[in-house]
Amino acid sequence: MASLSCHQKSIIIVLTILVAGANAADIFLTWNVSLDTTLNPISVQQPVRHTQKHICFTYIGSLLYLSGVIFLIEQVITINGRFPGPTINATTNDFVHINVFNDLDEPLLFTWNGIQQRLNSWQDGVSGTNCPIQPGQNWTYKFQTKDQIGSFFYFPSINFQKAGGGFGAIRVNNRAVIAVPFPKPEDEFDLLIGDWYYDSYQDVRRMLTNGPAQPNLPSLTMLMNGKGPYVNSSTQAQPTLTSFVLFPLLGKTYRFRVSNVGLRSSFNFRIQNHRLLVVETEGSYTNQMVVDSLDVHVGQSYSVLVTADQDLADYYIVASPKLSNVSNDPNSGLLGVGLLRYNGSSTNVSGPVPSGPSPFDMRFSIEQARSIRWNLTAGAARPNPQGSFNVSNVTVSQTFVLSGSNAQNGNGGVVYSTVNNVSYMTPDTPLKLADFYSNGSGVYTLDQFSTNSSNGELRQGVFVAAGRHKGWLELVLTNDLGSIDSWHLDGYGFFVVGYGFGDWTAASRFSYNLFDPVVRSTVQVYPKGWTAVYAFLDNPGMWNLRSQKLRNWYMGQELYLRVYDPDPNPAKEFSPPANLLLCGILHNKHQIHCH
Repeated sequence: MASLSCHQKSIIIVLTILVAGANAADIFLTWNVSLDTTLNPISVQQPVRHTQKHICFTYIGSLLYLSGVIFLIEQVITINGRFPGPTINATTNDFVHINVFNDLDEPLLFTWNGIQQRLNSWQDGVSGTNCPIQPGQNWTYKFQTKDQIGSFFYFPSINFQKAGGGFGAIRVNNRAVIAVPFPKPEDEFDLLIGDWYYDSYQDVRRMLTNGPAQPNLPSLTMLMNGKGPYVNSSTQAQPTLTSFVLFPLLGKTYRFRVSNVGLRSSFNFRIQNHRLLVVETEGSYTNQMVVDSLDVHVGQSYSVLVTADQDLADYYIVASPKLSNVSNDPNSGLLGVGLLRYNGSSTNVSGPVPSGPSPFDMRFSIEQARSIRWNLTAGAARPNPQGSFNVSNVTVSQTFVLSGSNAQNGNGGVVYSTVNNVSYMTPDTPLKLADFYSNGSGVYTLDQFSTNSSNGELRQGVFVAAGRHKGWLELVLTNDLGSIDSWHLDGYGFFVVGYGFGDWTAASRFSYNLFDPVVRSTVQVYPKGWTAVYAFLDNPGMWNLRSQKLRNWYMGQELYLRVYDPDPNPAKEFSPPANLLLCGILHNKHQIHCH
């Protein structure tokens, strides 16, 4: 078949967009991203730790030494002056245009956690797909929420910047023609919860890269929507200092979209005297399940329904880290505490903070995870039921067994994070650009490292594995460490078919749930355990597979999955965008893609 000209490709792209964009809206946003030192998410002039005698008003790094006490000077990444950033509120198949102005003093990229970027990894916003936006420059992302609904979030993807903020919620709503499988809530609230370093992200980054460094740096507090824990139960909480949710009407039901935007800690989420109805996770409607509390792992998002069926009063909202000796004292910095207030309440929160399951009870957590199942009869982005596409009778064409771990570079050197003992080294040239212009030559070698076993002693390199286009990939993720890991695959939702403790073997497949496994894009792996997922590789592109724990990702626990379709028809995979940034070995190259 003869190759298509740029003119023919442009016609096909236009026709594809016209068909896909029927009844879709264009959303135009402008973001000014800057560093704000006036915000203080933790508290007002809170002493972090004491020190020896120091000169008054002396700045060292991000700390102010004042009369022998160190005060935190926060460095928070804001979008249009806001932290968290603005919510992206879209509907299935909408086109989102975001013109990002980088007012930081270092390069910047944003990624869209869970947005699949169908046929368009050019917009994924990670180091393997995009050149960064340089300081003082701007660049416009354009992506489609193609065939998706659900709760997601965005965040800065390079330079450890997620630890400085810059994150925000993404809502993708059902089209009006497709019913939601529960009554319309009275209102919706986004809760972005996660652990937060007292030190600035630049300081923590220096600790990691200059080494030697401990495998796990301490995260000293938990934020809800950018605010520190509610710490004064004797007074009315102030919305400017505490995460604060208002229930306007008794008897009504409200939707909470809860995301773990943190750095390393899974948490258990609960609301005092209220039960949670789990209805959705990362774009999948679930079998509805009532729980007293819900484990949410790093990078995950859920929707829960909460009914205002209690007395007119204030109630605690709690997020307590897993695998941590945190008491239920609301003054604990590691315990995330917000406030739920019924409209007209004059009754302050009372009693102890509600307790959840033991933070060390992994059996509770894994059984709850296994009980979160796909709603087979609900429609979602399309009119046909979710269950019309399932894994009950598929043939797996590839199996990857990937082990997340740590390895030290020499005696007392930097501790790197690894996949099968390979620590990823980010090249100057994004893989997707190298793939398009030179078939990867000079940047990476495809399938250089094993995806089924250890690669021996610690190795550092550009780990890119080939995925078979339109084949089923079985991903077995194992965890050698004593903490809960969390893995994410860009470009796809995968079917979570199994969890277990101990070693995974071929016999573990007999325990898989192939009837109604939930589909999501981020999954936890328990300590000394394994998780298995199935992914149908129908989305060609260069896709990041990573640990969602920020230190692990930053220190090398990632690889890229290259899913290649040789068909040049741009309806199969989009051509590079007209505003494509070039860098690395392609910095001075003339762009040859279609305009």
